[in-house]
Amino acid sequence: MDKIYFAASIRGGRDDVELYIRLIEHLRKYGEVLTEHIGNKKLSSLGEDKLTDFEIHNRDMSWVGQSRDIVAEVTTASLGVGYELGRIVERNLWVSKANQKRILCLYRPQVNKRLSAMIAGSDGLTAFEYKTLDEAKKAIDDFFS
Repeated sequence: MDKIYFAASIRGGRDDVELYIRLIEHLRKYGEVLTEHIGNKKLSSLGEDKLTDFEIHNRDMSWVGQSRDIVAEVTTASLGVGYELGRIVERNLWVSKANQKRILCLYRPQVNKRLSAMIAGSDGLTAFEYKTLDEAKKAIDDFFS
């Protein structure tokens, strides 16, 4: 079974947790989602409290390493998600095409906010703008087909 790394805001804000739950449910059609905890309603913007920051970093980077596909919901700005995506895009420059990780970034347009140019302008990932959950699910389906 393929392993999928789902990235979304935790410490940057948890306003979209219901959306994360729905996206994780949909991603399960395509493999094991290693980061299901992102959809945990009990997880606050303070993050996990049973692990140190060092342990979280190392665990998450290990999960990134195990995953072929990365799906990120990037509407809510997150330093952690940006860090992960940057590391993956950089890694992809140094490995063969067959070993590159595929990256899909989903985002919803918002009034007076734009997607970071570092995501929107990167040719190392696919950015998809959506307005409804169904549009996001279709983008995921297209990504995995």
